[in-house]
Amino acid sequence: MEIASVLFGREEIRRRVQELGRTITGDYVGREPVFVTVLRGGAIFLADLVRAVDVPLQTHFLAISRYGGAETSLGRVRVLLDIDVDLAERDVVLVEDIVDTGLTVSYLLSALKVRGTASIEVCTLLDRSVRRIAPLQPRYVGFDCPDRFVIGYGMDFRDRFRNLSDILAIEDMDRLKSDLSLLDPAHERPQVAQGRGRGYPGRT
Repeated sequence: MEIASVLFGREEIRRRVQELGRTITGDYVGREPVFVTVLRGGAIFLADLVRAVDVPLQTHFLAISRYGGAETSLGRVRVLLDIDVDLAERDVVLVEDIVDTGLTVSYLLSALKVRGTASIEVCTLLDRSVRRIAPLQPRYVGFDCPDRFVIGYGMDFRDRFRNLSDILAIEDMDRLKSDLSLLDPAHERPQVAQGRGRGYPGRT
């Protein structure tokens, strides 16, 4: 069994991010939205997304820690780094790498709305809607994600693999846990097909 497979390849991601950027541009003509993301997972997606948006904008970051598990805490979080700009009457786009249960995102939306925002929408690269608990539907979605553990393009395992260019689905978690170096970026091979579901060899 391969340790991981390419779920979404880098070129597929690049094209979809460009499409999202064009859509957001059309929706925000004449406005100056504030793009907010949560560190650290959303940073790579945010960086590529804002360069695909052709309207004036601002970017800001949040850092949070959860109170226990998301389900038991109802998504409540402790804010470690807050936004240092007044959001009153501003149009906000909350940028996420992945939305699954929606509990944490719903909590963040509520926390941002009380600041008097004119509007607030969610843009997520991956929507793992099969796990949704909160009644949440992001306005902008890159890809529908199956119920798989994914890494790459900002998403991590034990704070590793955020810098992988593809989004990988882990096929053999036990093997990865035993040796995290198996998926180090230095071991990517140019000849590996970027198509969805193809094997990602790591080291043998």
